[in-house]
Amino acid sequence: MQRRTLLISGVASAATLAAPWSHAQGRPIRLVVPYAPGGPIDVTARLLAERVKDSLGTVIIENRPGGGGNIGADVVAKAAPDGLTVGIAAVATHAINPWLYSKMPYNAATDFAPITQMVRVPNVLVMNAEAATRLNIRSVADLVQYARANPGKLNYGSGGNGSAGHLAGEMFKRDAGIFAVHIPYNGGNPAQLALLSGQVDFNFDNLATAAPNIRSGKLRALAVTAARRSAALPDVPSLADTLPGFAIDTWWGLVAPAATPPDMVARLHQAFAAALNSPEAKTRFGALLAEPVASTPAEFGAFMAAERTKYEKIVKASGARVD
Repeated sequence: MQRRTLLISGVASAATLAAPWSHAQGRPIRLVVPYAPGGPIDVTARLLAERVKDSLGTVIIENRPGGGGNIGADVVAKAAPDGLTVGIAAVATHAINPWLYSKMPYNAATDFAPITQMVRVPNVLVMNAEAATRLNIRSVADLVQYARANPGKLNYGSGGNGSAGHLAGEMFKRDAGIFAVHIPYNGGNPAQLALLSGQVDFNFDNLATAAPNIRSGKLRALAVTAARRSAALPDVPSLADTLPGFAIDTWWGLVAPAATPPDMVARLHQAFAAALNSPEAKTRFGALLAEPVASTPAEFGAFMAAERTKYEKIVKASGARVD
């Protein structure tokens, strides 16, 4: 009887190990998205949640927007490190906000265990097409030449002080040695509308957002801000071709609370990296003009640290503050 009990117990243990993680733990995994439903970050999180259910079990998306992403990120930082809470780490929450806000509810460098980068989306330098034609600007070199000859005559819009578009603009002004007036708007959509209506001359916009208006001819794409050209706009050069070393991407990835055991982090990484590398994910992310990036936890941690260093300099030079 004892031998049979041990055999049954052994079979049960093996079955538990083979079961999807959240089923074995008796609870679903929650994936905290620090932004509202419907945006590219939310869409990609939901896609991956569906792809990992066979290996991890049920993954429930929990949207916790607010505070520029800080509220949702803080939920992850303070969650139990049991492998059942993961969250989105974005360029704002883990690279920009630590320098933009005077008080942060979490420490971006120490309160999280990196799992994997998920996505990289280039930003793009775009001009109002009518303004570009009127000013005879067809390239980054043309824009820089005009700005140097006409200091202060150009302006650019962004989704607000400290936004990615604002900081990209400040980095561009610094590297190009030009001056242009920054006009902040209350979000990316109003900034794009201002560009389309001719209220501002150029913007640094997310490629996924700008692409429809580039293709329709309403906006002229001068350069992508990634270190290399984008497959979505192969005829548009990289800004680094004119300003060597210039590189700003929109990115996001997955993190867990800092004390999550390494074996749990490894299992989460394995499942999500496999999902990111799947043909379906690459196809669906491609429709969002996003490039899947499945990095190791160590690689993602090093990448976020480098991004914090980069944005510390940019934010401080810009003087942008939120509070």
